[in-house]
Amino acid sequence: MISLRIFLAICLASTLSAAKWKAGIAKADITPKKPIWMAGYGGRTAPSDGVLHPLWAKALVLEDARGHRALILATDTLGITGSLYASLKAKLAKAHNLQPAQIMINASHTHTGPVLRDGLYDIYPLNADHIKRIKEYSTRFEEEILRVTTAAMKNLESVTLKHGIGITRFGVNRRENKSYDVPKLISTNSLKGPIDHDVPVLAVYKGLKLKAIVFGYACHTTTLSFQKFSGDYAGFSQIALEKSHPGALALFSAGCGADINPLPRREVSLAERYGNMLAAAVEEVLLQKMNTLKPTLITSLQTVALEYGALPPVDALAAAAKNPNSYRGRWAARMVKLKTKDSLPETYPYPLQCWRVGELLWLSMGGEVVVDYSLQFKKKYGPSTWVTSYANDVMAYIPSFRVLKEGGYEGQSAMAVYGLPADRWKANVEELVNAAAKKLVEESKLKGE
Repeated sequence: MISLRIFLAICLASTLSAAKWKAGIAKADITPKKPIWMAGYGGRTAPSDGVLHPLWAKALVLEDARGHRALILATDTLGITGSLYASLKAKLAKAHNLQPAQIMINASHTHTGPVLRDGLYDIYPLNADHIKRIKEYSTRFEEEILRVTTAAMKNLESVTLKHGIGITRFGVNRRENKSYDVPKLISTNSLKGPIDHDVPVLAVYKGLKLKAIVFGYACHTTTLSFQKFSGDYAGFSQIALEKSHPGALALFSAGCGADINPLPRREVSLAERYGNMLAAAVEEVLLQKMNTLKPTLITSLQTVALEYGALPPVDALAAAAKNPNSYRGRWAARMVKLKTKDSLPETYPYPLQCWRVGELLWLSMGGEVVVDYSLQFKKKYGPSTWVTSYANDVMAYIPSFRVLKEGGYEGQSAMAVYGLPADRWKANVEELVNAAAKKLVEESKLKGE
């Protein structure tokens, strides 16, 4: 005689196998309509002067067989700032009853996108009018996020979700390989340093027709550095995929590429080439046998209190503050004021997310995360684990202990670029992140049993 527990389990499995995912999509053009300061390179001396191709905000809403929902947003931005993330969480909760764990806001990290509210103010010589325009644009950006989310919610329909992994190889470890050496190093198979060339793919099908595709790659979107708006190589990838699949929505989810660059670079033709290479890798996955995901969705999020290291000595800050024409000087002057007011925080609320989309384990991390994290998470939790970076709140680089110890831009000097009140994180940053990730993965596994 079959026990009641086994009988119920069989019934549940049968119900899930017959049930379907639901998905809805929408997108909006978020290209600034007026010249505005562009984010990503501290050496810029003027606002934007044109458009290479439009910037987009795209929404994909997923609903599992039990009615639990998740929102994936893809934006052609350098990163969502902490204040925008807080505001969007509150507005999405009010408008759609979405909790923070159910929201994943992906930034492509394009360096040819606009500065957003309360982000990177120190590194540019911004005046009151510049900041006013940035705030006005950021308000429009929030409105478009809410609009595409609402539209995607309204067009939910039954779909099938599939997952697979491809590969492309244009990402190069920028800490280990000098840009001018890369062509020669490639020709002699002599590139150095850790990389992650995986191209994770989540495909959403309505019958046999592709409805949406989310794809990732661990590489900075820094091919271009001019004053025209674009999504860089990730923008070209999305253009190519949407052209190849009319009516489908392509969303980019950047991986742990904080120390990886597209090399060589600085030419539009290279950005288009890398974009087409990435799109081709995605197309190859679509032609393979992909894993069909059961319609179960688990979403969780933890805020980790990452600890700041020490500020430079007061006399060093005061000396640097005497040069207001440099980003370091503007940052130092602001730190002196905050220190005088005794209002310097000691920690940052770092968002770390864990989703289980059917059998797919998906970790999304705030900040600019170095490649060590994706490599070690795949080793710990399985090679098909998807690790997204630049998600929700991009507040600084997140170095591994190795990179922190080595120093350099990713390990130390970029903290001032982001305006944080320290020159580096404490040495326990990797330990704190790994512990939180382990807890989230274990809890999500229990919820799925």
